[in-house]
Amino acid sequence: MFLFKKKTDMVTASNALPGRDAPIVGAMTHFVNGNPVSLDLPEGMQQAMFGMGCFWGVERMFWQLDGVYSTMVGYSGGHTPNATYEEVCSGRTGHNEVVRVVYDPKIVTFDDLLKVFWEGHDPTQGMRQGNDMGTQYRSGIYVYCDEQRDVALETKAAFQAQLRAAGYGEITTEIVPAGPLYLAEEYHQQYLAKNPNGYCGIGGTGVVCPVGIAV
Repeated sequence: MFLFKKKTDMVTASNALPGRDAPIVGAMTHFVNGNPVSLDLPEGMQQAMFGMGCFWGVERMFWQLDGVYSTMVGYSGGHTPNATYEEVCSGRTGHNEVVRVVYDPKIVTFDDLLKVFWEGHDPTQGMRQGNDMGTQYRSGIYVYCDEQRDVALETKAAFQAQLRAAGYGEITTEIVPAGPLYLAEEYHQQYLAKNPNGYCGIGGTGVVCPVGIAV
């Protein structure tokens, strides 16, 4: 019971692991589409960042969309700089497992991405997603501008009404400004393309989000 409590309680900055100055990985190539996996933002592209549970399955949802230039998994929302996967799993970094999506807004919109976000997981579960428990599995939208924040809040309200009608509880998704992203180790990037039979614990509620792309 003590370990469960530790895994689902958010660590404070003063109690977080110290991390390190240097990134644990550098730029990579996307295993699926061959585009760069880096923190740079190509001209004409926009970015979004989401936490929806284990980032292996989440990343696959987004790289399959037309107009997505690149996806990358990493750690964000916490305190420990350049954390490792083992450190994040300890619950002592405050980080969430996140996916950053670099996309062409002329082909796919932030609304489109939000529809995948809301319908792709259960945003009412707090510090868990399915059988995966801990602060690293919390639901989150990490926004890069006021417009993204406003649209995220609008879709949250619309989806909450649909969830409530279907018997679900309150949405626990955090909607906060995007902080630094620390890229995860190379073997995590596009994991389910490299390991087609790998674990994926992500599943939605079956409730349709009324905002975004046409149903």
